[in-house]
Amino acid sequence: MKKLICQLYGSYRCAEKLCIAHIAPLFNLGLRFYLAQVFFMSGLTKIRNWEGTLFLFNFEYQVPIIPPEIAAIMGTGGELLLPILLISGTLGRFAAVGLFILNAVAVISYPTLLPIAVKDHYLWGILLLVLAIYGAGKWSVDEYLNRRCSSNPE
Repeated sequence: MKKLICQLYGSYRCAEKLCIAHIAPLFNLGLRFYLAQVFFMSGLTKIRNWEGTLFLFNFEYQVPIIPPEIAAIMGTGGELLLPILLISGTLGRFAAVGLFILNAVAVISYPTLLPIAVKDHYLWGILLLVLAIYGAGKWSVDEYLNRRCSSNPE
């Protein structure tokens, strides 16, 4: 009986290793594409109607500390640049943390956000934290550079 249990457990571990080696990087890449699309499209919306964006930052959003015009530029710039870094996996943790901060500021500065939209922001925040903690994954520029630089440190 012990031998059978050990064989079954060994088979399970083998399948688990295959999943980690092949499915986890695919999931990670999909996660990066999903989140990048959400934030990049938001940035494009702001660029397409810059006057409307400035109006919202001046009168609707309650962004703390910095002037509304600067907040609009920084927020839009972050929504357009950080997703590109996230998709490629270049400075993946930096991009994820940056988008997490943008996401948190959006929830804090827009108190009349609908409950369903708040749930979306919570989901995006959790997914961004996963990427911030675990990194961009196997299929990323970060991983490529890590392998390349650690094998030849010069």
